[in-house]
Amino acid sequence: MTAKKDISETTITKKMLAKKTNDAWILRLYVAGQTPKSITAFRNLKAICEEQLKGKYQIEVIDLIKNPQLCREDQILAIPTLVRKLPAPVRKIIGDLSNTDRVLVGLDLKGLHS
Repeated sequence: MTAKKDISETTITKKMLAKKTNDAWILRLYVAGQTPKSITAFRNLKAICEEQLKGKYQIEVIDLIKNPQLCREDQILAIPTLVRKLPAPVRKIIGDLSNTDRVLVGLDLKGLHS
């Protein structure tokens, strides 16, 4: 039996440079508990960030089961939802983030490192 990786809001993965710079990416992943879809979305997001934004990103995981009121700020209607807070403009992607090309286009990362 394998242990599930905890992705609760208390587990915030920070992969930021020591000093905040203009190229820092702040991403917020809204989930509802430790469901397979939530865990998959987190794993997919982490893999994409490590490949595309190594050392320049912060992922905040917001569990709406524990804090449902937090969905108001980013107007979350479905889960899992990824919200790119920085760099502006804000962008949203709904789903488990398994379609890497769609996520790259949605985050405006397509062609960034080509």
